[in-house]
Amino acid sequence: MPAAAVQNILLAEPRGFCAGVDRAIEIVEKALTKFGAPIYVRHEIVHNTYVVDDLKAKGAIFIEELDDVPPGATLVFSAHGVSRAVQQEAERRGFQIFDATCPLVTKVHVEVAKLAKEGYEFIMIGHKGHPEVEGTMGQLDHGIHLVEEVEDVARVSPRQTERLAVVTQTTLSVDDAAHIAQAIKVRFPMVREPKHQDICYATQNRQDAVKLMSSQVDIVIVVGSPTSSNSNRLAEVARKLGTPGYMVDRAEDLQPQWFEGCSRVGLTAGASAPEILVRQVVERIKALGAVSVQTMPGQPETVKFPLPKGLRLDLDDEAAAPVARS
Repeated sequence: MPAAAVQNILLAEPRGFCAGVDRAIEIVEKALTKFGAPIYVRHEIVHNTYVVDDLKAKGAIFIEELDDVPPGATLVFSAHGVSRAVQQEAERRGFQIFDATCPLVTKVHVEVAKLAKEGYEFIMIGHKGHPEVEGTMGQLDHGIHLVEEVEDVARVSPRQTERLAVVTQTTLSVDDAAHIAQAIKVRFPMVREPKHQDICYATQNRQDAVKLMSSQVDIVIVVGSPTSSNSNRLAEVARKLGTPGYMVDRAEDLQPQWFEGCSRVGLTAGASAPEILVRQVVERIKALGAVSVQTMPGQPETVKFPLPKGLRLDLDDEAAAPVARS
């Protein structure tokens, strides 16, 4: 990279792996250690190229269709969750199943099932085609309506409005989801809203950090893969605040022209991006002339989710090399 005006790098805090991602990756690693390769994983375990490639090298095979899983195999559901139909079909085929669905996504599934028994229909705020949305909407055979934007709210046609509830994809923009939820409330004043916001704590914390950082830097770089919803939202948050925001899957994706006239660079990572990629991006930006790296104060995260039964290994089994996190 040619020299540029970059002098300082400001690291967002928190950034990178959240508890749900840590757990999902650990489930695949421990399944590989305990049962040996191959381990089949339905969909990318998390949306990050580096993580998926690392697990492939260790013996994980990523599939989309259950037809691609041989009889008697061990199968892991990704962190995004699956529909009831996929879960039931996997059980019918007799696979040994470990569910790596993020517990915060599972919480939404449980709420949908509970309220559906009470006669509720649902409006889901989310992105069409995202595996988490497909998994949540697939908890029911009918009665759940997807909205992606405020304009979609006017087109929702529930069979009744007395029992109507809102659920949300966990990795959305906090502000965008709030605007859509408000439009739903205006059209359906009696709608039931979640007791606690469905958008996960890690998504909110990372967006809050970018909001705080954006006014202090000339550009924001987000480390994350193109398929990562929460990473895309981080770049959007920066841009909406008037700061250029770019997303990179790896350090080599950085473009020198982005940094022209920039003296302070903000750097963060989506919840599925490992810290090793952040370090590589830091080194790449240092090649542009950055001489200092400062970490912002931020919201501490101490959440840890337990592993499924059957994957608690003895200490002697802990030898598997984890995906790089530091």
